[in-house]
Order: sequence, then structure tokens, then C-alpha cells
Amino acid sequence: MNAASIAMAIDAACSTYARRFHAIPDLMRRAFEARDWPESLALSRERMTVYSDHVRDVAAKIAVGASGSIHSEAFWQEVRDHYVELIRGRYAADIAYAFMNSVRRRVSRGAWRAVDYSWGRVSGESRPALENRIRIHRSVFFDDGVTAENLRTILLIPGIEAPFRDLAADAEKAAARINERVTAGLSGAFEIIDAGFYRNRGAYIVGRIRLADRVVPFGIALLNEEDGVFVDAVLISHDTLRYVFSSSLANFHVTLPHYHELVDFLHGIMPGRPHALHYSTVGFHHTGKIAVMRELSDELRRSEEVFDHAVGKRGTVAIGFSAPSSRMVLKVIRDTPTENYKWDHFPGIDAVLGKYRQLHEINRAGSMLDNVIYTNVSLPAALFGEDLLDTLLTYASENVARDGDAIILKHLIVQMKMTPLPVFLQTATREEAEAAIASLGRCIKNNAAANIFNKDLDGRNYGVGQTLKVYLFDYDAVEKLTDVKVRSNLERIDGDEDIPDWFFEEGTIFLPEEIELHMRIEDPSLRRVFRSEHGEILKTDFWTDMQKRLEAGEVPRVSTYPDHCSLLR
Repeated sequence: MNAASIAMAIDAACSTYARRFHAIPDLMRRAFEARDWPESLALSRERMTVYSDHVRDVAAKIAVGASGSIHSEAFWQEVRDHYVELIRGRYAADIAYAFMNSVRRRVSRGAWRAVDYSWGRVSGESRPALENRIRIHRSVFFDDGVTAENLRTILLIPGIEAPFRDLAADAEKAAARINERVTAGLSGAFEIIDAGFYRNRGAYIVGRIRLADRVVPFGIALLNEEDGVFVDAVLISHDTLRYVFSSSLANFHVTLPHYHELVDFLHGIMPGRPHALHYSTVGFHHTGKIAVMRELSDELRRSEEVFDHAVGKRGTVAIGFSAPSSRMVLKVIRDTPTENYKWDHFPGIDAVLGKYRQLHEINRAGSMLDNVIYTNVSLPAALFGEDLLDTLLTYASENVARDGDAIILKHLIVQMKMTPLPVFLQTATREEAEAAIASLGRCIKNNAAANIFNKDLDGRNYGVGQTLKVYLFDYDAVEKLTDVKVRSNLERIDGDEDIPDWFFEEGTIFLPEEIELHMRIEDPSLRRVFRSEHGEILKTDFWTDMQKRLEAGEVPRVSTYPDHCSLLR
């Protein structure tokens, strides 16, 4: 295969990938209409992996059919020149360009070849001005408050074909809630994205309410049960939409092809979330990866800061680092764990990275941070503090190398920055601490519903976000809950010195009554809050019942928005 034929092969594979990728949101709509929740999860998993599957397949064909020049810089520059002409002018040229780079990395697997994570704008053009871009929303005007007819129009925008339980009543209730919270006696317009947003068991309608003096983010959450589709919640405010669009939840599947305009709209109503997260939240992870790197570079350039060790206790498996004002934290896996490592066997760097990839590809249930994994990234050595750089080169030499003025990271994990729970509790007010402890229990429950169990139930593996919500962010000790053996010592008699039967069992043994001890909740009153809110997770019944439900193929519901948003509760 010569350079031109390789460029055409990559283009053909990218086109096949794109057709399937863009077909899945409509299939998600159909799964929602049919209440086929296992199918919705299967489609979500496929959409997460379809890119890498097509990259792998075409890279294998190229590796077999190409000559020895396949690893030379000059050859790939020739491939790039041909490929750029093939994709020039396309709406999705940035994704196509990223696809080519992914194929090249796959073909050169094992070589420490640094990659420029740029936008891939093939002719250096800037993105079109917003006013000249494609219109992706519908306007629904109202005068002297919102009416039920306004809401009926909005509820029909996604084109859901399953019958509503009671469309008129839902429109009436939703209109009353919106007037109560925002629009009573006012005039304005809804601007609603002309698409449905689908995820797991739910569907969403997303937009904004434009008033004379302000713009209010807006959404509606729909569920579909045996007696029909109904409005479960009305979402009003930046914080509520950010909660729903959290990267700790599974991706949305949006029945709209114009992803740049979609992300600009979402960023407009949720400006606190970086563009990179918006791209990832609607399924465009490779565009999001590029945006993360660009935003990270912009942060460091503006602040003139350098990377240093992350706040909190240093990890036994990963070296975490960040800049003080950055919204992101970066991780590199150590060659071997520190002496404080809790487990008998270290599975190796690839196995740990596999767990991070696993958490990236599943439904994170609103309580596990998403993460981006980069391969062969080159960053200027000047961005690293001296002590951090020495730590990386000494204890992560299999992943980090110096090449002149550049630091090459073979595998780099990037997550949003959280405050470790024990660090947060040191300075939190009483109200903040109680809110975080209550959220910790919900985090553990939601993880269980996603068939995820963190066998290192240590508070330092959990972080607190801006809305006092708690997330699991360290994944080297995660297991499937259905693979865990739930046991208890509660029936043992005080003073009994016999070794319990479970002591000799192989595998992961979990004693629910020990959760409080491991979570490092030192304040007795906070432990009482935890027990009061989530006492059931200290008992074996909660865990064994969840295991049975998961093994039976159920898709347990998780909380994806605050209770106060619900029209029913």
C-alpha cells in the first residue's frame, strides 16, 4: 500500500465509523420508546467503543499491507497530505483528522512517538462565527406567563412515538412549575434544541428560557413506564443542568448531527463547564480530548503556573499532579506501587489503565468521574516543578521520559479536579460536611447500581465537587460488584477467637459493617449522619439484593437530578 491508498483506506474506515456512530442516537430513541433498557446500555457501550474498533481494524490492514516505510515521518507526512485533500471542507474534518492520528498511533504501537493533539483544522481556518452557523433550536414564544399549550409544543419536539401517559396533564403541571419558579406574568421565549437527548432509562428536552433581562437554562426529564411516557422533572438553573450533564454520568445520545453548534449552545447555558466536557458529554470524546489539551495549555499560559503534586495524600499507584488554578488533574501510573500498597499483588500498569478505560466506557451512575487517557503526549519540561519531575522520572520511568526540553508521557490520565474528601472535611462548615457525607452514601449506592465496587473503601479515593457532590475518582481497586463476596462478622460472639470461615475464601471479601471505619469519617456526629441517611449499606442485605438484581439483568435506576426538580416527589 502506498501513501495515497492508505489515506483512502483510512477515509473509508472513518466514514463507516461515522455512519454507525451517528445512527446510534436514533436507535437509543427507539430503545426508549420500547422500554428496552438492556438495549440502551448495549448501544451506549457500542458508541463508546465504535471509534477504537474501526481504528483497530483499519490499522491492522495497513500494518499487513504497507512497506517498511510505514514507520517513517516522511511517509506519514505524505499520507497526511493525501488525507487532508480527501477531508477538506467537511463539517467533521476535525474528527476525521483525529481518526487518522489514531490510526497512525495504532500502527506505531509500542513506539514512543509524541503526538500533537491539535484541533486538526486542515487549512488553518477558524471556526465560523456563531451568527453564521447552523440553527439548531426551535423558538416557542409566550406572553404573560407560560401556558400548557407552550409546554405541549415543547414536549412534542423530540418526536417520541411512544404514547404519553397524559400529555395534557403533564403540560399543565410543567407550565405551573415554570411559572412558579421563573415566568409568572413575564413574556419571552423558549429556545429548545431540536432533538431528543437519550441516556439509559431516560429522555431529556434541553434549552433555555430567554427573558428581557436574563437567560435561564431549562430542561425536562422524561421517563417511560408501562402506562406511558411522562414528565418526571422540570430542570431550571445552571446548577441543575450541570448536575444532569455531569461527566460522572453516562453520555447523552442526541438526535442531532451538528455537534459544534450543539456544544456552543450547551456552553452558553452552562459556561462553568469547559467545552471539552460538553463534547465528551454528548459522545464526541476524541474532539473532547483535543479540547482538554487545548484548554489545559491555555490555563497554564494565562496563569504562568507549573505542575506540582496534587492536593492530598500521594497515591500508592498513581502520581497525581496539577497546577494550582487549573480545573484538571493529571495522573501517571507508577512502575510499582509504594510500600503502603494494600493488596498482595500489583496487576501491572496495563491492568490499571484497563480499569480507567472500563470506567470511561460504562454508565458512571452520576458518582464516578470520567477520565481521558492520552498516549504519547509531549509537554514542555518547563511546565513541571522540579520535585514533581524528579518523582515522575524516578518512579514512573516506564511511562515518563525526558527528550531534551520535552517530557514524553506514554500514558496520561486527565480528570476534573476534586477536593479529596478528608481534605474537604478539614475546613468545611457543619452544613457542608453533612451534605458531603450524605452525598458519599449516594455515591456508593449509585456505584453499586452500575455494578461497580471499590474494594479500597478509603475516603481519600473520593472527591468533593463544587456543588458538594461526592465522586469516586481513583479506579485501581474497582471490581464488578457481582464478583465480590459479601460477608459479615456481626453474628460472631464478642470474645470469639475462632477464625471466621470467610477468612480462607479466595477473591474479594467485603464486610459492609466496616465501611465507616475505612472511610476515615473521624467525627462521631458525621458518622451518625452517614448512618441515618444510608444505614442500609452497612448491612449485607443491601449488597446481596443488588447483586441478585444485577445478575438478573436489571438496570437499576440512579438519581440523575435533585429530588426538588421532580413533579411527582
